[in-house]
Amino acid sequence: MKLLGVLGGMSWTSTAEYYRLLNTIYAQRLGGLHSAPLLLHSVDFAEIAALQNSGEWERAGELLAGAARGLEQAGAGAILLATNTMHKVAPQLEEAVNIPLLHIVDGTAQAIKAAGLTRVGLLATAFTMEQDFYTGRLRERFGIDTIVPDAAGRADVHRIIYDELCRNDLRPSSRQRYREIMADLVQRGAQGIILGCTEIMLLVGPQDAGVPVFDTTGLHAEAAVNWLLA
Repeated sequence: MKLLGVLGGMSWTSTAEYYRLLNTIYAQRLGGLHSAPLLLHSVDFAEIAALQNSGEWERAGELLAGAARGLEQAGAGAILLATNTMHKVAPQLEEAVNIPLLHIVDGTAQAIKAAGLTRVGLLATAFTMEQDFYTGRLRERFGIDTIVPDAAGRADVHRIIYDELCRNDLRPSSRQRYREIMADLVQRGAQGIILGCTEIMLLVGPQDAGVPVFDTTGLHAEAAVNWLLA
């Protein structure tokens, strides 16, 4: 039996949703009382967030790589890194283990291409929106162009993620602000919207945009179950 290693805690709110989705999808596929065979290592996000803010990405990568090695040693056959932003250090994790990393961008990109879209808006942390590790992979590997919010929009999206969603604080005013930002991205040519932070689906979904919405958390969980059952 395959065993999936989940590297989570970034934040616990989205990791809890990952756990629900992985088991729900697995049970839907197999029926009965089936639940997904998982190992979970949940880090202390305060430590990771501090390293993000100070630009110490290599140190953050070392911490996650150590956790990934532990999951491999415990019997995991693949790693699911339950966060978008920390895929910035995905190469460090891939070098640290001898098992595959199920990259969050790939399942999302495949869904976008299946929908026939080539230009999408991205809501995510400022790190993900402003650096190239995420949008570059979409562009270079899948031919998908990305539009991000303006500076004020990026600041609001980032603040709401860290100050509210990571703390399980869901506010109607923030939902409305995200709707406004998504509408602006559509007006600027986005054919769809990537919810590119694993907490965002807690606040908004397909009903909040006039274009297709790609929930990276759900798509990542779907890809992981595909791996488990392959």
